[in-house]
Amino acid sequence: MKTTLIRAMGAGALALATLAAGPALAGNGSHDDHDNRSDRRWGHHDRGAQMVSVGVRPYYLVDQLEEGRLKHKLQSCENRPVKPTAFSIGHRGAAMQFPEHTRESYVAAARQGAGIVECDVTFTKDRELVCRHSQCDLATTTNILGIPELAAKCSQPFIPADLATGTPAQATCCTSDLTLAEFRALRGKMDGANPMATTPEEYMAGTPSWRTDMYAATGTLMTHKESIALFKQLGVGMTPELKSASVAMPYEGDYTQEAYAQQMIDEYKEMGVSPRKVWPQSFNLDDVLYWIHNEPRFGKQAVFLESVDSEADVPAAIARLPQLAAQGVNIVAPPLWTLVTVEGTDNIVPSDYAVAAKAAGLDIITWTLERSGTLVDGGGWYYQSITDATTGPGDTYRLLDVLAQDVGIIGIFSDWPATVTYYANCMGK
Repeated sequence: MKTTLIRAMGAGALALATLAAGPALAGNGSHDDHDNRSDRRWGHHDRGAQMVSVGVRPYYLVDQLEEGRLKHKLQSCENRPVKPTAFSIGHRGAAMQFPEHTRESYVAAARQGAGIVECDVTFTKDRELVCRHSQCDLATTTNILGIPELAAKCSQPFIPADLATGTPAQATCCTSDLTLAEFRALRGKMDGANPMATTPEEYMAGTPSWRTDMYAATGTLMTHKESIALFKQLGVGMTPELKSASVAMPYEGDYTQEAYAQQMIDEYKEMGVSPRKVWPQSFNLDDVLYWIHNEPRFGKQAVFLESVDSEADVPAAIARLPQLAAQGVNIVAPPLWTLVTVEGTDNIVPSDYAVAAKAAGLDIITWTLERSGTLVDGGGWYYQSITDATTGPGDTYRLLDVLAQDVGIIGIFSDWPATVTYYANCMGK
């Protein structure tokens, strides 16, 4: 809806709305700011009235929609100026076309109007926090296998595929295998690997066909602190995800999970970032509860990421929603498919999980749009609950519209934020 009163929202939506309203409403983080926001409304995050560019993709997706209310509404906005919005969250930056968690990807997300951008957080051998989706994804997201002296440090150095037996190639390279200085020598690449590779070079050439390497000539890796500095410069909100460690914790005997969770928050405090501009996330509920109890200003809008892989996991996820609310969790973030189902032949509607989350008083963020290729194959994992209703690219906006209008999400991660930015501007999100 175009103007949702903040007093009707939960704490997470309240914070998102404050960011979206821009610097003039965001204040300085004082108690007065927190106590006098009852009449603020959703709006756009105003980075000095900076305009953004959504490019041609949103228009292409609109063209793919069947004739009807949604298509006509989105077409009516095609000549309007577009501004940043906190409803649009850059998932690892703009990872559909830029190497994820690189400076280039983050800047692209902000230029596409993402009002919030994500740094997934893990640690190096010397316990420095860096932006990577997984502690051990360096073989598929960087050029480490092309640097022999660093490739030799990998937990599992490259093993070529055995073409005779069909045994796939292997390589496991972790941030915890490298010091920060060594990590800085790497370059980000598009995530992917060729499982039948017989050389490291072949292994690194595995970009999915629906992505591109056209923007992968440079991929500047970033520490967590560097991402904070960049996000401050770009004027965007920040949603760090504390990644599960692939090494045994406590790491080296004394680096506990709690110390890891605290270190991430301490870097925001050190960099002078208001808690209202940070949405810390984790799939580990203990991390979220740690922030709620030990860093309540940050914990207020901490996001519990729901780990549901299939329909079989949903009943348990629904059952724990009231307990999450009772424990002080304000925002849950399940995958897209968890929030929708099909009614009749192809009518997409809110799922039982979506209804239950709202009934528990929880705000909802979801992930990840634009991560499923062309959608001509039913959409894969992210669309598993609506596969029969998914036939092509236009269904990106059909799904987004149900999530925004019927489910009532407060934000959505996307690998191509421009798609969401265009919709949010048109619909007043």
